[in-house]
Formats: sequence, structure tokens, C-alpha cells
Amino acid sequence: MRVRRRTVFRNLIARLKSPAYPLLLVTAFLLAAPGSRYVASTPPFGLPFSSPPGPNTWQLTQPYGNTVFAYRQRRAFYGAGQGMHFGVDLGAPCGTPVVAIGNGVVAGIDQFSHGAGPHNLMIDHDNGYASFYGHLRDRPALSLGDEVRRGQSIAVSGDPDLTCSSRPHLHLEIRDAPAHRRAFNPLPLIDADWNRLALVGGSAVGFQQDLAEPRQWQLLTDQPEIAFGAPLLNDYLDPWPPAP
Repeated sequence: MRVRRRTVFRNLIARLKSPAYPLLLVTAFLLAAPGSRYVASTPPFGLPFSSPPGPNTWQLTQPYGNTVFAYRQRRAFYGAGQGMHFGVDLGAPCGTPVVAIGNGVVAGIDQFSHGAGPHNLMIDHDNGYASFYGHLRDRPALSLGDEVRRGQSIAVSGDPDLTCSSRPHLHLEIRDAPAHRRAFNPLPLIDADWNRLALVGGSAVGFQQDLAEPRQWQLLTDQPEIAFGAPLLNDYLDPWPPAP
């Protein structure tokens, strides 16, 4: 197993050094390694799509946490979430059916204080978590207080730029219920093979480094809990990749 892993690692490094792969991308092999916060028991939630992942259905395009993109936009877009990407982005064509990740009650529709327009949906679950679905194409045909079941169709995916052509994707968050003031990494809480999704995803899953503590928050499953409105967590003096 170790020999095979070293071989895969060397192959990935060779690909990243080719002109087609910018050196700034961190290898998905390293990022997909299990982290210390992995949930050992069966995760409580399912995926927000009923269709299997693939180039014509949906892919992981940005994970939760200290991503390079979030760092570069830590004040403009993500300042309210301590500079972190406080959800997971799943690229999908506009109009892709979105399903509830667990049983729950509709707690919010088009709450624009949470962002993620043009439409969004919040569902409170009885295990202390809430799921938030953003960048929906249409206003969900639900009402506050409606009960939903895991796997039930609740909306369709959209595009934050309102064009359904630039970057269509679903933005999925898991927050605390009922306050919705904290965000948690969805990956350990959703029953899926995130290692494989990271390897075949449609975009890089690189994380920003602080050269003063380069190993911190570099794994898919080892990302910090977020408190909305609290100070930035990643306002680094010596970042890598360097800030543009």
C-alpha cells in the first residue's frame, strides 16, 4: 500500500509540474488525507443531489475552510465568516434538482443576510445542525415550518451571477440550529467518499498556508469551526501562495 501511495504521489507531482497544472495547486492526494476531526460513526447527512457525481452531473469545486480563493477574498467576500469559505461548493448545471440532506423543518427562505443569492433555503434538523442551500435558481416552493425528508426534492441549483452560464453551483453549509451563527465543515458530516470527489473534482482544492504554521488547516477534514462576525482567522503575515 505504501509503495502504491508513493507511486501515485510521484505521478501527481509530475502532472503538477507540467504546463497544464499551475504549481500553485496543492496535490489533491495530500488534501484528501484523513484529518484528526474525521467523524468515526456514520455521518448524519446525505448528499444534496440524488444523481451520482460526474462531469455531466456535479463535482466538488471548492471545499470548506481555508481555501486559496477564500483567503484572497477574505475581506471582500468572506469577512463575515472569519475569512474562510464557510460552505462547500458543488458545481452542477443550472436546474439540477437539489434534495434535503436530512429530515428537518424549513427555517428560512431567501434570507439575504446569509448571502448566496439569488435564492436560498435553511432547514433545521433535530440533531442540532441546520443545512443551508445557496445559489438556487428559483425560490423554493416551500413555506416556513414545512417538514422535509432526507432525499426529498427541495429546490434546483442556480448561478450566483444570474446567468446560468458563468459558474453554476450549489453552495451548501452546515450551521448550528436554531441560531445559525456558527458554521461547521460539511465533509465529515455528509456520508460520501470525499477523497475520491476531491481527486476528480472540477477545480483545485488547494488551501492557503501560513508559513509560520504551514501544516495548519491543510486537509479536507481538518478545517476550523467558524463563528460569524468574529475576527479573521487567516490574516497571515507570511502567506503561501503569496497574496496577489
